[in-house]
Amino acid sequence: MTVIIKSKAGVSRLHDYLELTKPKVVALLVLTAWVGMMLAVPGLPNLLTVIAATIGIGLLSAAAAAMNHVVDQRIDAQMARTYSRPVAKGRISPSQAITFAFSLALTGFVLLYLTVNALTAWLTLASLFGYAVVYTMFLKRATPQNIVIGGLAGAMPPLLGWTAITGSVDGHALLLVMIIFAWTPPHFWALAIHRRDDYAKVNMPMLPVTHGIEFTKSVICLYTVLLFLVCLMPYLVGMSGAIYLVGSALLNLRFMQYAWKLKFDADNSTAMATFKFSITHLMVLFLLLLVDHYFKVSPIYVS
Repeated sequence: MTVIIKSKAGVSRLHDYLELTKPKVVALLVLTAWVGMMLAVPGLPNLLTVIAATIGIGLLSAAAAAMNHVVDQRIDAQMARTYSRPVAKGRISPSQAITFAFSLALTGFVLLYLTVNALTAWLTLASLFGYAVVYTMFLKRATPQNIVIGGLAGAMPPLLGWTAITGSVDGHALLLVMIIFAWTPPHFWALAIHRRDDYAKVNMPMLPVTHGIEFTKSVICLYTVLLFLVCLMPYLVGMSGAIYLVGSALLNLRFMQYAWKLKFDADNSTAMATFKFSITHLMVLFLLLLVDHYFKVSPIYVS
């Protein structure tokens, strides 16, 4: 019986450490990085480099997530969405979480530096610093534009994937960064509307708290239009073909439809539904880029 209890406690402990890494968020970041690797070359990139870069970027992303748990432990404990997180609940101490985060970061950095290239290692570390320190410790508490300014750190994975394969920064990779950069505000502000009272309770200057829900809904509409335009750029510069163009247009029209409903015909579930769709939007959009890359269909012109 004692063995069974200890076993359950061990599994629970592992689950807590896994929760520190925000695995669903990291999985989406790694997906965009992986697509960046595939798009960086005409054919297939070196498999060992892809594996090493995927693990390294994933470890550093997980480290940033764990640091976020430590920095936000006080506000997490007061918010309905986050009160049960391991550090906020005291199941894992701040010192344990910091040690875990630094171990992940060090392992990821060394792996990238030694087996991929120095540029990717330093850029990934800079992204960790941007999210865990610049955004979480300062911007998040200082300005309602926090997610706009700080969103650059979360938009970096496709560039990291690209540099992992090529060792250089390319304009096409920066287009991928721009897509995520434009996607992040409507994605996050939809959640912020749903959790507006939580953020107000902890005096967090999120846009729905400082400028009101209706203003935030209007800005979300504008950002979905901006996102649509940015998503056209890979096609316009010849980076992608017709498959991406059609799929991207349909995805962005659907996102705009969600934003319109949120602004003019919302119910209690619309904000959360918009947030959830935005995740699907980004995932499918990057998979479309991947499919288009290997099965490119040129547009047909009628003379």
